[in-house]
Amino acid sequence: MVRALAIDVGSSSIRTAIVDEVGRVSVTNQQPLTVRSSSPGEVELDPAEIARLSLELAARTLVEGGPCDVVGITNQRATTIVFDRASGEAVGPALSWQDLRTVLDCLVLQDVGLRLAPNQSATKIKWLVDQSDRSPRDLRFATIETWIAWRLSRGSTFATDRSNAGVTGLVNRTVTGWDEQVLSLLNLDEVTLPRITDTMGSLGVASALAGSPPITSMIGDQSASLFGQSCVKSGAKITFGTGAMLDMIHGDTAPATLHRFASGCYPLVVRSDAGAATWGIEGIVLSAGSCVEWLRDLGLIRDLADSDELARSVPSSEGVSFVPAFSGLGTPQWDFGARGAFFGLTRGSSAAQLVRAVLEGVAQRGADLLDAAEEEIGTRLSEIRVDGGMSANRFFVQRLADFSGHAVAVSSEREATTRGVGLMALVGADQITLDDVEGLWSPSYVATPSLSDDERASTRLAWRAVVQRAQGTIPELSPISF
Repeated sequence: MVRALAIDVGSSSIRTAIVDEVGRVSVTNQQPLTVRSSSPGEVELDPAEIARLSLELAARTLVEGGPCDVVGITNQRATTIVFDRASGEAVGPALSWQDLRTVLDCLVLQDVGLRLAPNQSATKIKWLVDQSDRSPRDLRFATIETWIAWRLSRGSTFATDRSNAGVTGLVNRTVTGWDEQVLSLLNLDEVTLPRITDTMGSLGVASALAGSPPITSMIGDQSASLFGQSCVKSGAKITFGTGAMLDMIHGDTAPATLHRFASGCYPLVVRSDAGAATWGIEGIVLSAGSCVEWLRDLGLIRDLADSDELARSVPSSEGVSFVPAFSGLGTPQWDFGARGAFFGLTRGSSAAQLVRAVLEGVAQRGADLLDAAEEEIGTRLSEIRVDGGMSANRFFVQRLADFSGHAVAVSSEREATTRGVGLMALVGADQITLDDVEGLWSPSYVATPSLSDDERASTRLAWRAVVQRAQGTIPELSPISF
């Protein structure tokens, strides 16, 4: 049996595991990352810690589980590191994809016709380069998969894969090369940038690990999760973590633009092999699991399981609605001035009704993602696959099925990202096929809609009216668009 070592660097932790050819995940090791936020909107990580923990956890997993045949790396996309070419040491912090310190830079660049978002890498690179006392030509830029591959290969592999390169803001429309016009406007030199590779194939050698296994996959976390839920030729998944990310397979044709569509979704490369890309679209809910954490912090629930039990203890929310928009609304509205809100509260509203309203609000936002994606693609899905922490909440999953009108299949591997990059590494080494991956799907259970079409239509109409009331809470932020 062939086996892959999966290295999964998330927004707040690193996870390593063994993934075998039938998708079993075993010998897992995980450690939290130090996340700093010294000022509002600033989110930093330590590049040295990321590298050290990745190698330590990888080595530990190999000691505990035995040797692996290949290595796959998946990561939080757009988090940005700049390091010295000669020493290999980072010249500043890693700026998280969540870091917003370059918002004003993005707005200024719009005046010269360059549309970038602060959660992309482009303006983060410029900020780090400008803060350095070194010549730009002596520096190198890395997203997390580039940084880990560089360290695993002892500096011999300097590459980024197409799924990560596509969200930097620096690439051409087909994500096959760097955009010279954008680089010129940002005063960046292409020598600073890694080569762009496929998401799978022969990408390097992890000579820092025992046995020097080949690196055969590098891929962004959401694309890895899609692959880990066996969406290969078609299909879609939503990962419900702190926020929620829908990713859907679209096809083999590059989009006309890499900018946001009218539907509120974005195009992205979900995987590539031998130069051929499979494209998809992505929709984003900015507040999902964070709403459940907020309930816990308020003392209304103990944990996710408690929210399930409490929500089921009442037959309805008695007219209470909650819009999950702690940091604005993503797809489809993209209103950064919207804020979270309860509506319909009375003196008799109970804690259970509030908890139920919060879970239902996040489920409604999941249905919003599906509506937007199906509108963009022009295809009705037969089911939606889900993973992430909130997928363990059966009440929430059922309401997602009710509001969306879709069967909701729950991944048996809650962190499908790790499974996905391991399977992709095995495909990249020609040990298994895409058809093999497609045939591995076996959900833990499937929730089917319990509302009639008329009931669903009425509920969704009322929901859209509630969302409109939450929009524009901070009017000066609502017109901002990236």
